[in-house]
Amino acid sequence: FTLFSLLLPALATAMYKQWIPNTNFETASNWDKGRIPCASDVVHFEKNKVISVFVRSPHALTDMYLPLNGEFVLASGAGFAAFDGSWDPSCDSGATVRFTDAEHREWFDPTLWQAVSASRELEPSGVFSVDEERVPCWYDDVIFHPETSFRVNIDSSQQAIHLRSISLMGQEFSSPEAWAGYLRGASAPLQFHGNATLQVTGTGCPDRSGCACGNALDGHRICAALLRGAGGQCPAPACQSPLQPLGHCCGVCGATINLDFTPDFDLQKYQERVIQALLRQPKYAGVQMAISKVHKEQTFLGVIPRSSTPLIQIVLIDDGAGAQTGTTAKRLAADIMEDIAQHGEELGISSGKMEVATGITFSGQVGSHALSRITAGTVLGLLFSLLFLGGILFLYRKGKLRLPALRIPWPWDRAEDWASPEPAGDKGFDNPMFDVEPPSTVPGEETVQEMPPKDHQVFYLNPLYDPSKMEA
Repeated sequence: FTLFSLLLPALATAMYKQWIPNTNFETASNWDKGRIPCASDVVHFEKNKVISVFVRSPHALTDMYLPLNGEFVLASGAGFAAFDGSWDPSCDSGATVRFTDAEHREWFDPTLWQAVSASRELEPSGVFSVDEERVPCWYDDVIFHPETSFRVNIDSSQQAIHLRSISLMGQEFSSPEAWAGYLRGASAPLQFHGNATLQVTGTGCPDRSGCACGNALDGHRICAALLRGAGGQCPAPACQSPLQPLGHCCGVCGATINLDFTPDFDLQKYQERVIQALLRQPKYAGVQMAISKVHKEQTFLGVIPRSSTPLIQIVLIDDGAGAQTGTTAKRLAADIMEDIAQHGEELGISSGKMEVATGITFSGQVGSHALSRITAGTVLGLLFSLLFLGGILFLYRKGKLRLPALRIPWPWDRAEDWASPEPAGDKGFDNPMFDVEPPSTVPGEETVQEMPPKDHQVFYLNPLYDPSKMEA
């Protein structure tokens, strides 16, 4: 592999996520005075705070209060000694210096992680991750700096947080058995606390089209941690109708592209293609891109969750300001869509949809452009439907198929029934001795006698009349 391919956030080769803070004794930000304790100071650790502290060098101190439950990991030559009272020009008059609380540092805080390569180099310029992917994903490798101590809260909405491997204290654990052995040791409870457990699988993403990050259930934790300093509110966007990428906490100005793919699609190769052929062009110097597989939730009637559909999401943002916000990202998105139109089939891309939001987009309108291809399955489906309907029509015309006659009760039929109720007065009775033909209805005259239905024949036998005698 080249360095470039390792830097890409390709899920086929996993991404390295490195924890930033530490609980080292020599880190000035770990002390309430903002400096490392000196000889005339009194060092104070809260007795009820669980802590793991790495000590890199020797220290002389006037006094030190230790926690009830904790550990000090000493590097070679490191240690503590009592201050002998000699004057130290670099140390002010004695003060009580307290170790700050490390309990609030959360695993799902994106600001506490950075993406690096296998050689510990940072993620390249022009490439970023949506917020849910800024913390370790299921197939990522996690790195804690060697010769550092730490404490991290692993509260989660999932029982287990999956990882490919984890490196800490200069050791790498890439198998479930090795990691289970470390968790049984004394240091693990001091370093990790919370309701979840870390689970090392040792396996990478098995799908060349990529794997979803797996942090969707903890998306609310990620966004809460990310926006804590802003009062839980996203910053005001520079465009009228910002886009909302999946896995991202706040709306963005720029462009998003959603790709439907076939089994031939290779996420890593496609990332390399876009970055090398398009993103690296000088005219797109201010554009940043995030690309990954996500799952878009499908709902019934827009309310009831039904299923989720995997797709490839590309997010493009730029450094434009004012009316120019998002315009460069929009041009790059158009070039990507043009490349898909020409080479999508050979790349394993079946369709794509682009949405844009720039500084000149008004009235909440989002520009969009969709690319779709008519697949062989679509054509066959249409042909089958036409043949099926034609077959039914042919059989009906030949008399081989009889369709039931359906009478649909229309509302006005019911209205007529209600409008013509049966007379409520005296209906009289039938006289068996006398038969009167119903009078013919003359236009303009009222019909007094009720007309019997046409299909109802009325007849009787007259005992005073014998037709046989008349014929004689």
